[in-house]
Amino acid sequence: MIWITLIWLENLNMKGSYKTDILRYIQEKYPQLLPLYQDIYQKRNPAYWELLDEKLRRYAAEIGLDYVTNDDSMQRPFDAPPVIVNYFYHERIKKSARKDSFSSNYHIFLKIGNLEK
Repeated sequence: MIWITLIWLENLNMKGSYKTDILRYIQEKYPQLLPLYQDIYQKRNPAYWELLDEKLRRYAAEIGLDYVTNDDSMQRPFDAPPVIVNYFYHERIKKSARKDSFSSNYHIFLKIGNLEK
């Protein structure tokens, strides 16, 4: 049996030189979305993510799932319903906190992997 413990939501992380290529692709293939992408990724306007966050929070409540932001601590039994994790605001997390969280989850993953062998 497979258990789902997290439903992870993350936005497109456009860092580095490929940002221009992605925006060019959007302009060519989906020009109607270009103003939205420019607002989000060039002007760094968080309004879209905040609106989506609120809609997802309400939906999670409607279907009876927990909803958290930037928290993947997984301190739940494996047979518990999954948690929806909004990671839209990952740039707001301190680098040291991200590293600790990854390290912790990596060790949990390794433990689970060893149990399956």
